[in-house]
Amino acid sequence: MKNIVIGSGPAGRLGSYELGKLGEDVTLIEKNHIAGTCLNEGCMVICALSDISKFIDSNKRFNEYGFIKSQVDVSYEKIVSKIKETQDLLRKLNQMENESVGNNVIYGEASIDENTVNVNGESLEYDNLLIATGARPHIPDVKGSEYGLTNKDILKLDDIPEKLNIVGGGIIACEIANIFSTLGSEVNVIVRSEFLKEIDEDAKDYILKHIMKDVNVLEHTDISECSKNKVILTNGDELEGVPFFATGRVPNSEIAEGFVDINPDKTIKVNDFMETSRDNVYAAGDVTGGWQLTPVARMEGICAARNMANYKNKISYNSVPQSISLNTEVSFVENEKIGDVETETIALPAIAGPGAFWKILTGDTGYAKIEFDKENNRIKKINSISPSSVSDVAYLSYLMRIDSPLDEYSNFLEIHPSTDTNYKIIKNLWL
Repeated sequence: MKNIVIGSGPAGRLGSYELGKLGEDVTLIEKNHIAGTCLNEGCMVICALSDISKFIDSNKRFNEYGFIKSQVDVSYEKIVSKIKETQDLLRKLNQMENESVGNNVIYGEASIDENTVNVNGESLEYDNLLIATGARPHIPDVKGSEYGLTNKDILKLDDIPEKLNIVGGGIIACEIANIFSTLGSEVNVIVRSEFLKEIDEDAKDYILKHIMKDVNVLEHTDISECSKNKVILTNGDELEGVPFFATGRVPNSEIAEGFVDINPDKTIKVNDFMETSRDNVYAAGDVTGGWQLTPVARMEGICAARNMANYKNKISYNSVPQSISLNTEVSFVENEKIGDVETETIALPAIAGPGAFWKILTGDTGYAKIEFDKENNRIKKINSISPSSVSDVAYLSYLMRIDSPLDEYSNFLEIHPSTDTNYKIIKNLWL
């Protein structure tokens, strides 16, 4: 059977790779660069810059302690150059990976007809089609919005902005604020409602007091206009600095309009099998809305691919772990299957582990909070701030997804000191 995948981001790339491994005939079509937003404009760029901000943060701390005397001279131009060099290498590896299972990779802009996909003047017939065209940054409808930067522009900057006004209050806004504040920018975050609504209030307070204390967050505030180096708030106040929009994402669903059912928010409508309203046409990743996360897009792409190859399986979104890449990692997860029941909560400071030892003297080693249903012996929610929180919460979220009872967590054997925080969380459930 002929399978065509449009879009090579996490959903399309992993979906096409899965189809290839299953012995299917696959053509993967990509408009720009393979690996999509994650590698080229999103997650990987943030991670690369976060590595640098963590180094600067540690260097500053060691200088303050007096056992290292060094001055960091940052060249943003060279940072961008090395990120692009790394991206080029990873693009080649990602293409080789898909081609290694017999897939054909084509670069060009696709369009869809009844039973064909058109690209580069050629019409390709298909038996199954996967639409994985991703999403793009949302641009607010305000005067001067053309001056606003987005995550697509991070690698286009000539230098570190002296002042930066970030519009938006979610995870992307938080990560951008942390990076450029650490690099030396004076940063304002302008939030129409509340900052970091995704996480627990105590975790949010910890971030603002211990990790991003130099960032000015303006909640319940909006802008009415912006220019190249200024934003004007709706109350008339003016803030000097480059405008940066982190105000959500818009699905790239135009290719499917009039072809499959589209939701009111312009995302492609799919069921639990990643099937659209048209037979043998599937969609996965950010173009379908929902969780705009690389691991979820991968999961959706693989689910769609298996169904396209007649290995029926359904998607499940319970207990999806998330993280915020800051100078100290923030991770969180909630078990949506546990409803409105009486729960108990424990909160505790994180303990010294890798990357945390030298923070003990300043009292900012991290924070953890866990909510659990004691009667039914299940974890409901976790918020963790520590260098090991990403691995800790990923592990715990898996146990939550398989509905593991709390007493089975006691069998966890940590690798000291890498996952000591995980061990401490589990141990405290028995106090």
